[in-house]
Amino acid sequence: MDIEKVLKKYIPMSETAFYILLSLTKPRHGYGIVKHVEEITNSRLRLGSGTVYGTLTKMQKDGIITVYADEDRKTVYEITSLGNTLMKTEIQRLKELHSNALKYEGEFE
Repeated sequence: MDIEKVLKKYIPMSETAFYILLSLTKPRHGYGIVKHVEEITNSRLRLGSGTVYGTLTKMQKDGIITVYADEDRKTVYEITSLGNTLMKTEIQRLKELHSNALKYEGEFE
C-alpha cells in the first residue's frame, strides 16, 4: 500500500493503533505490546488481546508492520519504514493538537 493511502486510512489514528505502533520502537509480541501500553499509560489503557491481534493483522496487511520472528508460538512484530513515516506524520499532528490545546485551554475556564 502506498503512503498516501495509508495516511488517508490511518490519520487521525485511533488511540489503540497509536499505542500499538508506539510500542514497536523495538520488536515485541502481542502480550509484550499489551504490557508496554499498560505501563506507559499508567494502566489507563488496557488493550484486550482481540483488539491487539485484530489491529496487528490489519496493520500487517497494510504494510505498516511486519513479522520480525516467530518463536515459541509468539509472533514478534516490528514497524516498517511505511509505519515509521505514518508515526512521524501522526506525531506532528498530535504536537499541533497539543500546542493548540495549551494555547486555548484558558478560554474554557
